Amino acid sequence: MARGTLSDADRILRSSETGSAPEAPPAPAARPMTPAHGDPGPAEPFDPARARRSRGLPWGISLTVLVFAAVIGLGAWWSLQPEKFDVAANMRKQIGERGRAVPGTATVAAAIQVAETLLSKPGGYLRNDKMPPGVVMDNMPNWEYGVLTELRDSVRALRNDFSRSQTQSIENDDLKRADSDFNFDADAWVLPATEDEYHQGIEALKGYLAELSSGSARARFFARADNLAAYLSVVEKRLGSYGQRLSGSVGNAELLAAFGAEDVLGEGQSALQSAGDSLPRTPWNEIDDVFFEARGYSWALLHMMKALAIDFAPVLRDKNAVVSMQQVIRDLEYATMRKWSPLVLNGDGFGVLANHSLVLASYMSRANAAVLDLRMLLESG
Repeated sequence: MARGTLSDADRILRSSETGSAPEAPPAPAARPMTPAHGDPGPAEPFDPARARRSRGLPWGISLTVLVFAAVIGLGAWWSLQPEKFDVAANMRKQIGERGRAVPGTATVAAAIQVAETLLSKPGGYLRNDKMPPGVVMDNMPNWEYGVLTELRDSVRALRNDFSRSQTQSIENDDLKRADSDFNFDADAWVLPATEDEYHQGIEALKGYLAELSSGSARARFFARADNLAAYLSVVEKRLGSYGQRLSGSVGNAELLAAFGAEDVLGEGQSALQSAGDSLPRTPWNEIDDVFFEARGYSWALLHMMKALAIDFAPVLRDKNAVVSMQQVIRDLEYATMRKWSPLVLNGDGFGVLANHSLVLASYMSRANAAVLDLRMLLESG
């Protein structure tokens, strides 16, 4: 033991002699604290702005996902083809209780309902939309253009053929306004909007229908075979054009020839050789556009042919053309069946995938052949 250093026993003895409490041993020197392995250490100061940002980020992502899903779902709903309507029931509804069902009322009533469906279906008229989801959709706008094409042909036939007894007859003012209104630019957005012009066309058709069903001399409808044949000649050209555009989805020369490419190219040429050179394959990003435009035209034409079968029933019986008219309607019914696939498939040959364009082209080609037979019967039957 070093000199001058008291042991614990000596300190106890000395304290007992002096009567004072023993001195406490000196406390060991404090060592600096070091964080243990895995210890996060001292907490950072609380930042309210950073906390708000961390809480807002998941909400922002969730809101974006919900908006995107809503736009996709709304676009899918708006892309559904409208249901077909009963032409006879629609005629009774359009003429009302005071009107009489006379030749022409079914045709005009069908044209009115087709136009109203174009404007009042889910989503309304989409072709001129500038906001989502309509601005990013292309299937339904092309379907609308197909419907509009047939509607314009029908109104033009009403103005030039069905409502006039001869070439020097005075045309009906309501039909003249309707023809002008429905030929307005289909893509106009404002000043004036396309919908406003088409609504005026509908009102003009309703005015003509009201006078026709009331027996007014200012509105006439002549259910003659030559008038119907003139309209069918336009339908032939439309169906033939759509059939060729649909069959162009594969760009197969033999297939194009089978769909009647020689009629397009003219006589004196090899259809098999020229079809491959003159009718190029439809670009892949336009296949669905052509498909839905043809579907829209078939949908509108189906209702118009049903209405014409009612108004021209005596003529069809007299010309033995009832069966041909039924064939046209049957093929158009098949052409407008519901498509269950969410995509327009473009398979080739007997592969795994179907080719929806060729299926539709086959039905429209059959309808075109039936229209040709019908027109020939009306002209010479």
